[in-house]
Amino acid sequence: MTTAPPQTAQVVVLDFDDLVADPSTATRALMQQAFGPDGVGLIAIRNVPKFTELKHSLLSQAHTLAHLPEDELQKLEDVDSLYNSGWSHGKEKLKADTADWNKASFYFNPLVDAPGTEQDRQQYPYSYPCNRWPSSRMPDLEPAAKRLGSLMKDVAVLLSKHIDDYAHSVHPTSYQPSTLYDSLKNTEKAKGRLLYYYPLGGTPNDTTDGNHQNDSEDSWIGWHNDSGFLTCLSGGLFLQPDGTILPKSPDPSAGLYVVDRQDHVLKVELPTDCMGIQIGECTQILTNGAVVATPHCVRGVPGVARTSMACFIDTPPGYRLSSPPSEDDNHMLLAQSSSRVPPLSKRWTNGMTFGDFLAKTFQMYYEFDNQ
Repeated sequence: MTTAPPQTAQVVVLDFDDLVADPSTATRALMQQAFGPDGVGLIAIRNVPKFTELKHSLLSQAHTLAHLPEDELQKLEDVDSLYNSGWSHGKEKLKADTADWNKASFYFNPLVDAPGTEQDRQQYPYSYPCNRWPSSRMPDLEPAAKRLGSLMKDVAVLLSKHIDDYAHSVHPTSYQPSTLYDSLKNTEKAKGRLLYYYPLGGTPNDTTDGNHQNDSEDSWIGWHNDSGFLTCLSGGLFLQPDGTILPKSPDPSAGLYVVDRQDHVLKVELPTDCMGIQIGECTQILTNGAVVATPHCVRGVPGVARTSMACFIDTPPGYRLSSPPSEDDNHMLLAQSSSRVPPLSKRWTNGMTFGDFLAKTFQMYYEFDNQ
């Protein structure tokens, strides 16, 4: 039996010219539409200079990276950072405490190779790992990754001004209008994640009930909220097992899914010429629920690979996560959560550090997935 086409989310699109302009009533309305009570926590930025060129330059190298000899990939692993830098495959856990072999990640800081001070790196080894690059085997990977990641950080900082403007309109007396922008503008805490999703079992046309590996809507990445501040998304490329890039996904059900505020599962179609930006839970906290993070996952397709990049733009781990005083029922958004992710109210206390919040979140996701 063939599955029905998934319902799709309406993605808000903001032009880059409007992004670089001062906040206005029009852009404020778009922030509300994308991130507010009826949004899906994601916005698409169109006409970002050089974005499509830089995206293709990096993503087209992911297949080669994922198929380097095993001994070369092991040299790129960083055990001391719990694989938060360099190559990671089979190190993350799925439900029932099983290793995730469906995807691999290459983590890097696009801004600096050695972020923070030596003291910072000793105190926060998971937050401030040094970069590892396959320079001899793939000399073009490092510059491509840094160019795209740096562009993503710049675009996220520009967007933060508009999020601040919208949050201030929701909480005019308690939210300082440059809170998010001031927190992110000079940060070195950026983590790029180049993802390679391996082909699942079966064939691209295998969408029957017998395709058990692809029955799960979260077969490539499980349901989660982004726990940081802002996450930039490149969108994905689909590939044949030999690395040949496909013009589109052979299965319309494969790709990114979100949960809307009514807990409906919707597929997100990010335009190929747009950079996506998602709200993280820390920004939800800072804005007292004016903008809200959205649970999301990635569904796979049999017989086809996918590559994409995310870049997490965050503050230093010692940053205090404080929510402004509640003025109305919007504060309750902080306690509301889909049943697909651990409740935020059990992971965050007002004033805790970003680093402590991440540690608590990691622990609760592990326990949540293994219930």
